[in-house]
Amino acid sequence: MGRVRAFRTRYPMLPYHQKSLGRDWTAPWENLQRCCWNRHISSCMRWPGHYSRAPYPYFSSRHFSLNWRPPCLFESRTQFQYWNWRPDTLSQTSLIHLSSYIMNSEGDEPSSKRRKHQGTIKRHWEDVCNHNKEETKILGDKNDDPICEDSENKFDFSVMSYNILSQDLLEDNSHLYKHCRRPVLHWSFRFPNILKEIKHFDADVLCLQEVQEDHYGTEIRPSLESLGYHCEYKMRTGRKPDGCAICFKHSKFSLLSVNPVEFYRRDVPLLDRDNVGLVLLLQPKIPSAASPAICVANTHLLYNPRRGDIKLTQLAMLLAEISSVAHQKDGSFCPIVMCGDFNSVPGSPLYSFIKEGKLNYEGLAIGKVSGQEQSSRGQRILSIPIWPPNLGISQNCVYEVQQVPKVEKTDSDLTQTQLDKTEVLVTAEKLSSKLQHHFSLSSVYSHYFPDTGIPEVTTCHSRSAITVDYIFYSAEKEGVAGQPGAEVALVGGLKLLARLSLLTEQDLWTVNGLPNENNSSDHLPLLAKFRLEL
Repeated sequence: MGRVRAFRTRYPMLPYHQKSLGRDWTAPWENLQRCCWNRHISSCMRWPGHYSRAPYPYFSSRHFSLNWRPPCLFESRTQFQYWNWRPDTLSQTSLIHLSSYIMNSEGDEPSSKRRKHQGTIKRHWEDVCNHNKEETKILGDKNDDPICEDSENKFDFSVMSYNILSQDLLEDNSHLYKHCRRPVLHWSFRFPNILKEIKHFDADVLCLQEVQEDHYGTEIRPSLESLGYHCEYKMRTGRKPDGCAICFKHSKFSLLSVNPVEFYRRDVPLLDRDNVGLVLLLQPKIPSAASPAICVANTHLLYNPRRGDIKLTQLAMLLAEISSVAHQKDGSFCPIVMCGDFNSVPGSPLYSFIKEGKLNYEGLAIGKVSGQEQSSRGQRILSIPIWPPNLGISQNCVYEVQQVPKVEKTDSDLTQTQLDKTEVLVTAEKLSSKLQHHFSLSSVYSHYFPDTGIPEVTTCHSRSAITVDYIFYSAEKEGVAGQPGAEVALVGGLKLLARLSLLTEQDLWTVNGLPNENNSSDHLPLLAKFRLEL
């Protein structure tokens, strides 16, 4: 029945008949015509792996054999991309018999997605220290990592952010991986590949998302501990089987504090989702000098593109925890690295809020927050304020201190003018549509290739190829001409030394997208090298 349900969901225009999978599916033409022509065909179907810019499909009799059956979810050689349907080729009383559809030729499939099983993707180290030099190195020799000038008063470390794709989520969303051969989707095949990547890059700090609890306990944590990592883990609330992990090298850091963040709140109806975050405070191990601690945060925000209110509130909760953990005695903040799958695209309001530190969301459609929804039709506007006061987080994304009212005067002592003034001030504060945070955060990646303007992507499967994963870091911003988003810390904060290059969608489809034989998640690992000035 799994195959039947998938087919029914993907193509709601086709009537459902409860017949065995081994028999033909028969749909009267009158029903098909009534289902499809009485509503816009775009709402009925699109070919798997469609681009949002792709034209809507239509059917043609040449694409059907006499006995068509719904394709297997993991059929290695059956990959249909679009159908053509012309009603003039069928009579009003004819029946369509649907059975195993075969491509007429390789040309029927989008050229970027023609199946290829050989080859590996090439990623390079990009030296960010000197943007005037075109210096990149193909991965393969760890000793060739790019380095700026060296000094005893500096602490260098590397950070990887990686959504490793929970096996349970993979199986629950099998429609996203129809382009994959079934063997490459098994956990027994995927985990050795993922571990090989982690071991090869040898990052000092790992921020992992979609870490499945049972795999974490039996395989992931023991394997990483054997590589010299200390691991902290926060599983999602409710019945969700995965969570976020932060792992760091014993030889580089000591642990000062562990601060999990649960975004689910029983007393706040808005926050009914089980996403989580994790914030660690790490002390660099430097024998010769004292150094500030480093705050490392990791999260996986809600996916639902139409619930920007929840995403912004979850982000505010994470920022409030970071503010509490990173706050220093002199009122400043220690250096911050914030990683994760934010389920938002570059340039979206949520992304801009992280980088610019402010957002006026008045009149903003709820589905526009993450930039994943192309149309705002039928969407409500974000409420002001987004979250209720009992959440305990201000519009500045910090925990509010509960003020105990002073009982110096009774109500009768206050004049009516004073009462009116107080009411106006409270109302104005509650109705503020401006969010702020106190951090100066830059993105490690620029999100577009400077020479071509083609977008970088961090995730790629049958439905889409976009950027949703990020490494943000605290820095004194200074824009570099011609390289949008490539800011570095020149004074204070962290200095970005290098980053592992990302790829285009077309690059990834040359190796059959993600996951594939060599890359076992539907996300790419992000990797950056930082320098802390002591």
